[in-house]
Amino acid sequence: MAGDDQRQGGVDSGDRVEPPPSFVEQANVTDADVRARFEGDWPDCWAAAADLLDWETDYDAVLGGERPPFRWFDGGRLNACHNCVDRHLGDRKNQVALTWEGRLGESRTYSYLDLHREVNEFAAALRDLGVAEDDVVTLYMPVVPELVVAMLACARIGAPHSVVFAGFSADALATRMAAADSTYLVTCDGYYRRGAPVHQKNKADNAAIALDDDVEATVVVDRLGDDAPLGDDEYDYEDLVTEYRGATVDPVPRASTDQLFLIHTSGTTGEPTGVRHTTGGYLAHAAWTSRAVLDLEPEDTHWCSADIGWITGHTYTVYGPLAVGATTMLYEGTPDHPEKDRVWELIERNAVDVFYTAPTAVRAFMKWGEQYPEAHDLSSLRLLGTVGEPINPRAWKWYHEHIGGGDCPVVDTWWQTETGGMMVTTLPGVDTMKPGSAGPPLPGVDARVVDAAGDPVDPGETGFLVLTRPWPGMPLSMVEDDGWFADHDPARPDLSGFEWAYGTEDGATVDEDGYVTLLGRVDDVVNVSGRRFATMEIEAAIADVEGVAEAAVVSGPHDLKGRAIYAYVSAAEDAAEADLREDVADAVADAIGPVAEPDVVVFTPELPKTRSGKIMRRLLEAVASGEDLGDTSALRNPEVVGELESALADRDR
Repeated sequence: MAGDDQRQGGVDSGDRVEPPPSFVEQANVTDADVRARFEGDWPDCWAAAADLLDWETDYDAVLGGERPPFRWFDGGRLNACHNCVDRHLGDRKNQVALTWEGRLGESRTYSYLDLHREVNEFAAALRDLGVAEDDVVTLYMPVVPELVVAMLACARIGAPHSVVFAGFSADALATRMAAADSTYLVTCDGYYRRGAPVHQKNKADNAAIALDDDVEATVVVDRLGDDAPLGDDEYDYEDLVTEYRGATVDPVPRASTDQLFLIHTSGTTGEPTGVRHTTGGYLAHAAWTSRAVLDLEPEDTHWCSADIGWITGHTYTVYGPLAVGATTMLYEGTPDHPEKDRVWELIERNAVDVFYTAPTAVRAFMKWGEQYPEAHDLSSLRLLGTVGEPINPRAWKWYHEHIGGGDCPVVDTWWQTETGGMMVTTLPGVDTMKPGSAGPPLPGVDARVVDAAGDPVDPGETGFLVLTRPWPGMPLSMVEDDGWFADHDPARPDLSGFEWAYGTEDGATVDEDGYVTLLGRVDDVVNVSGRRFATMEIEAAIADVEGVAEAAVVSGPHDLKGRAIYAYVSAAEDAAEADLREDVADAVADAIGPVAEPDVVVFTPELPKTRSGKIMRRLLEAVASGEDLGDTSALRNPEVVGELESALADRDR
């Protein structure tokens, strides 16, 4: 896609990067016409994804129904656990399926045979505890192997799981269990955070009280080793798998459209929303994107740094990598504990091939300095990826150069909890990369950027990203309902002109090559003096200032304007704040216009983030406005709140 003057494997003045020939030679997808082929054969093109799975009963049609209810791989029956474990027991039974690095320096590995045995034992235990097909089992654990075992054991017996992020409070757990009508819980006694124990079981007990003790059985994993006594209807995980040692449970065939799991959105900006994903469509989408975008092969070790409590951990730590027979790496700790080279130490030790992380993590790595990755051998890396939010060009280039050595393609992926898997990104063996732009829609995906009237925007103009065709990983709510046209208001486009469409509520631009650049949620705006500004546009301009590690923009009070633009800026350690303040204003003025310059710039050592690495902008807005902070149980670094309040009080307006 780039011109002949683009140099291979490097960034040129036009900010286009070609995949190195050495990568293309071994890539899973190298056909430059793959999008045209998928388009010409839609929806049957998605049989390529279904063909990556084993089916108990063959499907009758790739897509049943031209309008909701959609039925992906209609008539087919399969089991997700069989596809992630059992079918790899031939030549790969002794291959490592999971490798785990604990917070205190422990490590464990499970071959596919080991995983098969423990999943069967726990599945037998769950079944005898009363868990039946279609019962929802809640899993409330940190990133430990038992969480993956429990997910697969639930899938084996046809019981949907609902993973609740371990950092959430007792009230958040109770709310999610009640919403899922779940009366079975798997948790742990606790976990370690920066070496200190966190007593998880206490939160689980409080949630049970909030639910009027309407929990039929609780299984507790011993993580802290404190041998705390268990109450009635509570069972020790290790005792159960020992009791059922050697037990086998036949995988329960499920209809392709049956529910595989329920997952709630993070809840950091409002009430959590439950999203139910299907068995066949979701798993096919996860497997296909793991092969085509992450380029995973069975011999690869893949590390997705997302917590399994989020959809990224579901799809690209558990189901996608295991479905294609790769080794997936789990890490319980944080990237800077005990030292800031922890990530690079683990990549070197485990010879990681593919590393998939959040742009916020990349910007933190930048802030800490390249001396940390340079102290380790990262030559095993073949592909890098980002997920969760747009990555600004400067961070992209740093990641490409200092982590990938200039030889690893970087896939900047856009997708959502609702989509189940990747939707917009480059294919690393095919596409030119453009730092800061996610890329074109994946083959078979129809993603468009439209204006408020639902018409296509011109290249470079800001609009709304919408999906105008169904895809295999879509959730049950979209599969079943005929009501996914967003109500038309100034913040959302009119989608009534499409036969079917899903408004993603993300703002975006598209260039002349069809590459999509994401601008953040359309409701992430600041309204100042009657003018609306997308916070992501301002943040991107600030983040590209030399000396800025990352930035977050919110709306806050102002004596004259009523509302103003507040920019929270985390600077590199050697940056001078006085110079940066001026550079930030100039960068925003150049990129957007003087009217978008922040009224208040607050420098802070770090930004408040969830344990998945997302910036809690809601909390920043509360600090700016002097309001109650609300639920902060998902906050990874609660100590930063006091620093922000002090910095804001001492700011130089």
